[in-house]
Amino acid sequence: MDGRNLRTAVALMLLPLAASAADPAWIGEARTVATSVPPKLLAVLRAEIDKGGPEGAIATCSEVAPQLAREASQASGWAIRRVSLRQRNPKAVPDDWERATLQDFDRRAAAGENPATLERAEAVSVDGQTVWRYMRALPTQELCLNCHGPADKLSAAVRAQLQSRYPNDLAVGYSVGQIRGAMTIRKPQP
Repeated sequence: MDGRNLRTAVALMLLPLAASAADPAWIGEARTVATSVPPKLLAVLRAEIDKGGPEGAIATCSEVAPQLAREASQASGWAIRRVSLRQRNPKAVPDDWERATLQDFDRRAAAGENPATLERAEAVSVDGQTVWRYMRALPTQELCLNCHGPADKLSAAVRAQLQSRYPNDLAVGYSVGQIRGAMTIRKPQP
């Protein structure tokens, strides 16, 4: 494949995906799985913030988010996690495929695409096995700014909790709508 054809193939892989009859069934399944976890986490965080403020929600987020991902993984058969280019949790570091996708999401959002619609699906070969990979952007919502907003706008209690729990935190300074990370899921092709 010459360079021009390779660029064209890569560009086609990165086009936004829309639900269509032409999508393989696994993409619809992946989309459903990836969009099932964030609303559950937001509901838990809202309740925790109402109960004890944003500083209390930090512990909940660090414990409940991975638990929700594990439960969804077990129920669906997809390996699920969250990743970010500016991660808070050291386990949220993206692999090369995820990093390239997040960088593409940022470029597309900067060009005017709605971050809430950004996704990528691809069947890749890993050690001779086809693996389905899917990512969906996680735009920053108003609620997220309590702990992910500009550092000078975070409460002293939130800053103290973040410093204690995540001394190498990179996940602050966001505004509403910015891509804070993505849900990433993968599954070997049956």
